[in-house]
Amino acid sequence: MALGTSGRRGRRSAVSGRVENRLGGEFRRYAWAQAMSLTGSAMASLALAFAVLATGGGGGALGLVMGARILPLVVMLLLGGTAADRLGSRRVMLGADLLRCTAQGAFAVLLLTGSATMPAMLALAALSGVGEAGFGPAQSALVPALVPAGQLLRANATLGMMRSGAAVVGPALAGVVVASAGPAAVLAVDAGTFALSFAVLWSLRSVPSGSIAAGSTVSFAADLRAGWGEFRARSWLWTTTLHMSLFNLLVWGPYLVLGPLLAAQRPGGAGAWGAVMGGYGVGALLAGLTIRSRRPPRPLRTAVWATACFAAAPGALALGLPWIAVCAAALVSGAGSAVCGALFESVNQQRIPVELRARLAAYGSLGAFGLGPLGLVAAGPVAAVVGARWVLGAGAVWLLVATSVVALLPQVRRDGRTAGIVSPEN
Repeated sequence: MALGTSGRRGRRSAVSGRVENRLGGEFRRYAWAQAMSLTGSAMASLALAFAVLATGGGGGALGLVMGARILPLVVMLLLGGTAADRLGSRRVMLGADLLRCTAQGAFAVLLLTGSATMPAMLALAALSGVGEAGFGPAQSALVPALVPAGQLLRANATLGMMRSGAAVVGPALAGVVVASAGPAAVLAVDAGTFALSFAVLWSLRSVPSGSIAAGSTVSFAADLRAGWGEFRARSWLWTTTLHMSLFNLLVWGPYLVLGPLLAAQRPGGAGAWGAVMGGYGVGALLAGLTIRSRRPPRPLRTAVWATACFAAAPGALALGLPWIAVCAAALVSGAGSAVCGALFESVNQQRIPVELRARLAAYGSLGAFGLGPLGLVAAGPVAAVVGARWVLGAGAVWLLVATSVVALLPQVRRDGRTAGIVSPEN
């Protein structure tokens, strides 16, 4: 009798384990909607360039339109995160999707009617940037409401795979659609994907619709200052943010500029560089699949060590290796990006209280990417003096040294088994 009871318990435990390893239906709907939205945005990036050029604008006009999206994105990031903590993440995301849907739809109409003036394009690009500034931090706060604590890593790895897949598929689809139907069609598709995201977000039932700060009399500015104080108080958070900030300045920014420059000087040119970027995307997808079913016992330290993988691609270019080796190195870099991205996000969501998640995500994003534009701008002039390969090589070496230093810092080295990322039985 006891043996039979034990057997039934074992079967129930196995069934329970299978259920626990599944992401909920609401998250699956949300993830697929985001996959469509991310693919539409990846398509729109390519279409936007051709749309601006088709109106008679040159490289200067394209730079202005791109800058018009990035500037409000940076400026509004902290405001978007604070608004999400005060009003609720879903509300802010709904507003962001509605804003971006309207902006891209209006852009498509202007192109179709031949009335896309520069002021209008700048204004619509700025609206898209504002929407993006609100959506990103709010999503970091939303995901923990859609999945059990033990499934955070799996959920974030899934979203990372969606982003990687969109980065690979989106531009290829956009090229076909632009060639056959024009840029306006792509922007209309992007608007439709934002509408789909809006509809799925609206249908979610497990996300609280009210304000997290309900009944609070604290001002918006006070909430913003409080978020900064909480960010500074977490040494593990600002340390890793600083690490990523310098990485974007010294490694990733120069790589994005000097990689194509070196490719243009070698046999293979643009085609070879496309293969390198494809290798990066494939590496991210494969690593995303792997990390979904792995729970490292020290997730923060593992995430930091994974950043060392980013050195592979610029290092291979600096050494002048054959394209096949550069593609393989890019695959390693892409894998590192997927691992550190999923782990960092999961650690933040688990360790940061719910009422602070969006604000601290905004501070983290601003800190991590704030110096990136400077790296993009400075890479060319510095390379003209010392050589592109020297810039990339120095960045790769710095990253390896810096990663080792950060991983050995007490606030990172003390990283223990984080609840919700490491299953209890492990």
